[in-house]
Amino acid sequence: MDQNNQSVGRRDLLKILGIGGASLAASVTGSSLLWDTQQAVAQQPTNNSLSKNPEPVTSDQAIKRLVDGNQRFVNEKRQIPNQSRLRLQETAGAQYPFASILGCADSRVPAEIVFDQGLGDLFVVRVAGNVASPTTIGSLEFASAVLGSQLIVVLGHSRCGAVSAAVQGDPLPGRIGVFVEEIKPAVARIRQKTGDLEQNAVIANVQYQIERLQQSSTILASLIQQGKLKIVGGRYDLSTGKVTIVT
Repeated sequence: MDQNNQSVGRRDLLKILGIGGASLAASVTGSSLLWDTQQAVAQQPTNNSLSKNPEPVTSDQAIKRLVDGNQRFVNEKRQIPNQSRLRLQETAGAQYPFASILGCADSRVPAEIVFDQGLGDLFVVRVAGNVASPTTIGSLEFASAVLGSQLIVVLGHSRCGAVSAAVQGDPLPGRIGVFVEEIKPAVARIRQKTGDLEQNAVIANVQYQIERLQQSSTILASLIQQGKLKIVGGRYDLSTGKVTIVT
């Protein structure tokens, strides 16, 4: 792999994490690992995969690709790219997603479809309410620091059930209330704001989760400071299919 093309190479990742190679190796030994260390850090391609790391996609280029793809989806002119058997083989041994999406688990908001992308294009993390939980943050750190994605989009959507539950504030059974609690601080910010409370809360939640990503992860914060990562928000309209960038 050409290390010059990676957003963050192995050495840079270890520097960000503040650990040495020996410490990393000692922490991941054993046959029951979640990831094989070499694959997780180096992502070495096989004969059937991408022969080298493609040219890195900047955050601005990634935003344009997503916006253009969503426009095709809205206009019913989807190209359905990178979904062939050849692409399947290309991505079998390595992945280089050009963007990461933190989206809601709602079945009506599948990122690859609404952005008209294919295999290996997007690193997608979905959880009800698109909340930046610890496991979510860890997944996005991996996508950004190891896989080289230079863009994270926190994607909320209209009529989000998790946001509605946070607005109503009623007690919830089981573990449903866990992720709803992570949305309530965003709702509190805009309760006195004029306009539709739930619509305002969807946008406020996107903005709040962006803040959590920036403030809770030293890895993401470091990449942002180095100009190797941008985090933006988006709001998906269930009725039109349109994604609007949220500032």
